[in-house]
Amino acid sequence: MKFSEQWLREWVNPEISSQELMDQITMAGLEVDGFEPVAGKFQGVVVGEVLSVEPHPDADKLRVCQVSDGGQTVQVVCGAPNVRQGLKVPFAVIGAVLPGDFKIRKAKLRGQPSEGMLCSGSELGLSEDHDGIMELPADAPVGAAVSDYLKLNDVAIDVDLTPNRSDCLSIKGIAREVGVLNSMVQQSPQIDPVEAVHSEVPGIRVDAPEGCPRYLGRILRNVNLQAETPLWMREKLRRSGVRSIDAAVDVTNYVMLEQGQPLHAFDRDEISEGIVVRMALPAEKLVLLDGQEVELTEQTLVIADHEKPIAIAGIMGGEHSGVNSKTRDLVLEAAYFDPITLAGKARHYGLHTDASHRFERGVDYELARDAMERATHLLMGIVGGEPGEIVEVASAEHLPKGRTIDLRSQRLADVLGLEIDRTTVEQILIRLGLGIGKLLKNGWRITVPSFRPDISIEEDLIEEVGRIYGYNNLPVTEPTGSLGLRVNEEATRPVSAIRDYFVSHGYQEAITYSFVDPKVQAQIDPEHEGIALANPISSDLSVMRTSLWSGLLKTVAHNQNRQQSRIRLFETGLRFLQDGQRIDQHPMLAGVVVGSQYPENWVNGRRTADFFDVKGELEGLFSLLGIEIGFLGSQHPALHPGQTAELLRDGEHVGWLGTLHPQVQKNLELNGTILMFELSLNSIITGYVPNFKEISKFPEVRRDLAIIISSEVAFADVERVARKHAGERLTALRAFDVYEGESLGEGNRSLALSLFWQHPERTLNEDEVHSLFNGVIDALKEELEATLRS
Repeated sequence: MKFSEQWLREWVNPEISSQELMDQITMAGLEVDGFEPVAGKFQGVVVGEVLSVEPHPDADKLRVCQVSDGGQTVQVVCGAPNVRQGLKVPFAVIGAVLPGDFKIRKAKLRGQPSEGMLCSGSELGLSEDHDGIMELPADAPVGAAVSDYLKLNDVAIDVDLTPNRSDCLSIKGIAREVGVLNSMVQQSPQIDPVEAVHSEVPGIRVDAPEGCPRYLGRILRNVNLQAETPLWMREKLRRSGVRSIDAAVDVTNYVMLEQGQPLHAFDRDEISEGIVVRMALPAEKLVLLDGQEVELTEQTLVIADHEKPIAIAGIMGGEHSGVNSKTRDLVLEAAYFDPITLAGKARHYGLHTDASHRFERGVDYELARDAMERATHLLMGIVGGEPGEIVEVASAEHLPKGRTIDLRSQRLADVLGLEIDRTTVEQILIRLGLGIGKLLKNGWRITVPSFRPDISIEEDLIEEVGRIYGYNNLPVTEPTGSLGLRVNEEATRPVSAIRDYFVSHGYQEAITYSFVDPKVQAQIDPEHEGIALANPISSDLSVMRTSLWSGLLKTVAHNQNRQQSRIRLFETGLRFLQDGQRIDQHPMLAGVVVGSQYPENWVNGRRTADFFDVKGELEGLFSLLGIEIGFLGSQHPALHPGQTAELLRDGEHVGWLGTLHPQVQKNLELNGTILMFELSLNSIITGYVPNFKEISKFPEVRRDLAIIISSEVAFADVERVARKHAGERLTALRAFDVYEGESLGEGNRSLALSLFWQHPERTLNEDEVHSLFNGVIDALKEELEATLRS
């Protein structure tokens, strides 16, 4: 909210400086974001009157003017197209200094002497307009300093309001706050009903009362929109950051800035039969005031006539029904629109207007009639016209309901840390416009006014008392409390340990968006449909991820496009799956490896990382976590059919490991062998509690065997059978050789194993070891059809 300090002081004028005023507003919770002078720094500029204008004898575009400064008449050569006899203008006399330290001296222009300069708004730092000299009102006193006449000793203050303080998006609201802070009564303009002089009223029908609970309209006939907006109004608009357009638009903008109620004026001749407030029809289109054509959605509230839409409600009017210099009859609109109905609609169409900014945050639902009366009075004073009666259509069912909230004195003292005198509390509440409906034994029953939609609970009232009393006046106390240590299960490993493990193995941690490209995700995880976002920030970030791979592969592409050949990334985060109406969030761990296994140097070479490198790193992680994970050959739509493993824990699926499918890799334009893994964090962070035991002092016994077995049999099955029949004293089982060749027959391979036994209390004898060893051999023959290799 940007406003002129002088305009504010017309309403409430505390005896404090500009800086003190801004500090006071900031400490009350309405942060001042900045301020700037309303004009450039200049001196020696007075109100001048052009007495005569003659053509320059040697230049077609110059004029020789006689200008009075109230004391003398001097000759000035001027090239402005709008200079004319009788015009009152800002006149920089000899010796004047304009913004930019530009000094005015006597000069000759094409042989004609010129003693001073007639100034445009841009030359005084008042505007960007430099097409002609600035025209002052006809009653401007000749010789008066322009800075005094225009009251330019002023600053424009920009307040950065939080979304809940929509009541301060007006001079009226800011003045109310300043009045409360300084115990002063604001001097607001008197708003009296304008008497109707004709009986013509606009036809109004509201078909969407839930979106527009209140709508007012009035016809103003025989207006003259060629009349110029008075300088005082144009200046207040300019200092508030609003450009002057024409009298009708200027008045509606002025009332919006003053009262906080957006209004709109339609050309009555462009409205067919009457006004209808409704939701937009499918594929309905509207050309807006800025010339942009938009296709309206069915969730958009529109103002229409009986043939077509003429405005997007609460956002922007249509070009066709807008007023212009030829408009003779106006339909003036004021309404209360439901903030939820309008939320996000302006952004959907790429718009942001002063009206939408206010309606989305909540406008006082009781303000519309006063704002219309104020606008009518101002319009009649500028463009004339004959006002009609105000027609109001309201739905009490859909209008906000009045609220009463109990404020307990003890709760107030507990939260603020200070007991404030009851009389002081009551004075603060009353000055804020809050009604004290009933005095309670332990507090107050407060009635919330319509202009404060942000106050809904007791804590809101406590905040109001605290900020007006002054946060600096509250006592400084140190918070006290007991902090108990959280009990961490020893078997549960922190996620930080997983991160540390991967970082120590040369991985970089990545953090990618939870929003992903639906086209990429469809290739990575076609079995799950992503949850679509209602308002995505872009088309390639429009669904929630069902796998962390989508973001990681996009990161790989980003790095490969920047000549990074060795990429090792991991990420921990959530994936989002929809189950009916419920959205489940699953913590996941995922990683991707591309390029060489080790950084390039003189000893490591350039060996490309393969499936077993990543499998080994995962097995190291599982060992750290104290869990046992099995690897089972399987199929996944995003992974290579022959290089995919499903990860299982106690027979339950916990994740995937594999090489990216060649077709998916081609579609994503990625290079090299891309290895990926993804696991459910909740399934792996809880492991086994370490159980320490004494190291045996007795010798370990080793036996080796080589078996011929089908290539289709996984080593995991061999290990399972061997451990099952090797007895409880087996301490280790290792495969130390694998061989495939023609001598073994097609589809067979040789597998060499070492088995180790050790007893904690005695030396194992030969018969015991022999019995266990033979049991393992017999089981492998019987269960896996293995044969001993001779």
